[in-house]
Amino acid sequence: MRTRAFIALLGAVALVLAGCGDDKKKDNSSAQGETKTSTTSDGSLQKLGAGEGALNLIAWAGYVENGSNDPKVDWMSQFEKDTGCKTTTKVAGTSDEMITLMKSGGYDGVSASGDATLRLIQAKDVVPVNTALIPNYADVFSGLKNKPHNTVNGKNYGIPHGRGANLLMYRTDKVKPAPDSWSVVWNEKSPYKGKVTAYDSPIYIADAALYLKATKPDLKIDNIYELDDPQFAASVDLLKKQRTVVGEYWSDYAKSQASFAGGNSVVGTTWQLIANLLTAAKVPTATTLPKEGSTGWSDTWMVSSKAAHPNCMYLFMNHIISPDANAKVAEYFGEAPANAKSCAVTADKEHCKTYHADDEAYFAKVALWTTPTKECGDSRGAVCKDYSEWVSAWTTIKG
Repeated sequence: MRTRAFIALLGAVALVLAGCGDDKKKDNSSAQGETKTSTTSDGSLQKLGAGEGALNLIAWAGYVENGSNDPKVDWMSQFEKDTGCKTTTKVAGTSDEMITLMKSGGYDGVSASGDATLRLIQAKDVVPVNTALIPNYADVFSGLKNKPHNTVNGKNYGIPHGRGANLLMYRTDKVKPAPDSWSVVWNEKSPYKGKVTAYDSPIYIADAALYLKATKPDLKIDNIYELDDPQFAASVDLLKKQRTVVGEYWSDYAKSQASFAGGNSVVGTTWQLIANLLTAAKVPTATTLPKEGSTGWSDTWMVSSKAAHPNCMYLFMNHIISPDANAKVAEYFGEAPANAKSCAVTADKEHCKTYHADDEAYFAKVALWTTPTKECGDSRGAVCKDYSEWVSAWTTIKG
């Protein structure tokens, strides 16, 4: 349910479609000639072939830039020239929109967030990825590999794009003393009532669970995305109480930025990008990773089970996590890159430090978004609340 309206409005580029095939073996015609694609029974590639001449993607705004929005922002033109994979991008505003688009079968891949990845896997709309065919995967930070939001039964269903934490931000001229705990946004008697802001998504229920995990040990919350009835009920109850002090919910970074700049919000959840923009605008704000830890996100490039251009998709995944391209997209979007070698080539030499890219101790405190499922993943069995129940509860919370 995540909205991304970052930096510039991303327009679609010219559409060029090529290729057809079945699930097991494909003969794809392209500008480069005839190429064969061999897949295993689970749909992953056995051997990488030549590009099919086209690539159709679903992505968050700012992830696939070819210079059409800003001539200075381009990590796709050379890729297209080198591979012949003419790329068309459909920008999606939410995870739900991405899932709907993937079901249509007209796309080769998607940059899915953790609140969507398991849903795509369970629906069989994506296939496992053969990481051996993606050389740059070797340089991905170990902390981003084999994560529960994109790896099932030991099979990788995608390539990590980057990661970020959901931080606590506050106006330094309004909120004193400087908070070090999420308690400042959960206090029903908050002195900042009406000026607290929160992220607008069902996945935000996990933020309540995170706080309860630290403050209500009797609930025995371990994984904040695996909540049984009592744990879920307590999280929802906390969010309903918080509703009385929240002035604005946000899912668009620009809305959050404007709210803090105008003083309508003085404390709440944020992304580092928003904090950077406010600092640049000389708005007195600061961020912290509270003592309870935080939730966070890591997007994954996933291959459609109906991909007409799987070779181009693999070539793209290797490109987007190459040191140079991954550094560029991480800086443009505002996140930690996935490739460890990207830190040496960022334009801003402090970028990786700012986003804690190589700080695994930092990210050990960040619970990356994962799609809630009925199966708890432990001895409790299938008694946890799945994502549809989180959606229903969020509707009730918001009123």
